[in-house]
Amino acid sequence: MQVLGIDLGTSSVKVILADERGKVLATATRAYPCEHPRSGWSEQNPEDWYRESLMGVKECLASAKADPSSVRAMSFCGQMHGLVVLDEDDTVVRPAILWNDGRSTQECIYLNEHVGRERLLSWCANIAFPGFTAPKVLWLRRNEANNFARMAKLMLPKDYLAYKLTGAFCTDVSDASGTLLFDVRHRRWQPEMLERCGIDVSALPQVHESYEAVGTLRPDVASVLGLRPETLVVAGGGDNAVAAVGCGVVHEGQCLLSIGTSGTVITPSKRFRCEPHAALHSFADATGGYYLMGCILSAASAYTWWNDVLGNSVSKNLERVRLGDNPVMFLPYLMGERSPINDAEARGAFLGMSLDTHADQMTQAVMEGVAFALRDSFERTLSTEMDVSEVSLCGGGSRNALWVRIVASVLGREVFVLDGERGPGLGSCILGLVAAGAYESVSEACASLPQEGHRITPDESAIPRYEEAYESYRHLYPSLRDFFHERKMMLS
Repeated sequence: MQVLGIDLGTSSVKVILADERGKVLATATRAYPCEHPRSGWSEQNPEDWYRESLMGVKECLASAKADPSSVRAMSFCGQMHGLVVLDEDDTVVRPAILWNDGRSTQECIYLNEHVGRERLLSWCANIAFPGFTAPKVLWLRRNEANNFARMAKLMLPKDYLAYKLTGAFCTDVSDASGTLLFDVRHRRWQPEMLERCGIDVSALPQVHESYEAVGTLRPDVASVLGLRPETLVVAGGGDNAVAAVGCGVVHEGQCLLSIGTSGTVITPSKRFRCEPHAALHSFADATGGYYLMGCILSAASAYTWWNDVLGNSVSKNLERVRLGDNPVMFLPYLMGERSPINDAEARGAFLGMSLDTHADQMTQAVMEGVAFALRDSFERTLSTEMDVSEVSLCGGGSRNALWVRIVASVLGREVFVLDGERGPGLGSCILGLVAAGAYESVSEACASLPQEGHRITPDESAIPRYEEAYESYRHLYPSLRDFFHERKMMLS
């Protein structure tokens, strides 16, 4: 048995073909453009996603010389929160508004201050952010009334692929959780939010669990791909929920830290939990449970920025580094910050520099600042009475050995660094395997598939130094908050 996983990202789609043991047989990546018609706006053409996904599937199958009869299912993961609008003729009304689009600031203010944060938390378990879908819908209604009036179907990016492949108008609980239109606790659309946004429930897709089949390939699509029309198409999930599946982090007591472009702290939970101060997102997961997630907007991207500032000359050795003994500190709020401060006006800052400061100290400070920001979300997770016994680490930053040692020492915990092709693409394959009957549940699949990696223990001598440094770090944002906001007013 073989399955396809389609990972619909912001800059490209990655297609993975895997067998029933989770072994990756072939991959293909296809890029597509992202348009920025105004500063802070981010849009894509959904037809680009579909075209390049089909091409990626064909390339992947050709590369593996796959037998079409052995491919039993395909599933998805994808960028969350995007707004895709179709009219009565299934024509895309306008370019999709993406997760990283910031145009709906005023709509978020309306939702958080006039509808109210406490009410939003009770309805949807989250507050409003410009990235979420509901504020985008309000923006559309206020600024493009004709397009809003044409809206017959509202869907999320990966669900557009499922609709084109099968004709099934569907989504899953994990992706729906990021719309701010969804009752996360009860796994259903939230009627009061639909009323506030002027959305009829008929314009919203049917909600499935992530591992459920939603249909089979349309015959014409199957012919184009060279697959059987009986090939199952599975609901899939949002990128973070499916990444947790791909990394085997599906049980309470586990925690997944990711150092990608952004950083995340994902903690599965058997029961619904909601951080009372909205410092963490509360979402349905891809296994039938829930998870808490902290999100920092600049993680590996902070390191990339600093490397660019230095002209691509960041030292790879950092021979003078002594963990926890760095006079320089760094706030990684280069794009504002999500968890736990929820402040779009926060900005990055180096502090503690002198005439003796050298570039290696500042590079170390960038990595430490990201580690401290991840710990902020980790501490908020623990404050919800979650008992975390196992921490896994993935993402591009996890391939930096020094950064991994810093993270382990800042947390004061051993971390399991995942190797190989782990993450959302493989996670979507696992969901396909469950839907196809290879495993009874996502948990069983994750327990059966090999988890390759290595363990890194913290530097015991650095732990007390990092405890002191973290306490200093925690005071930086409160001390600078007013400055950030005053500076924003001065420059606007």
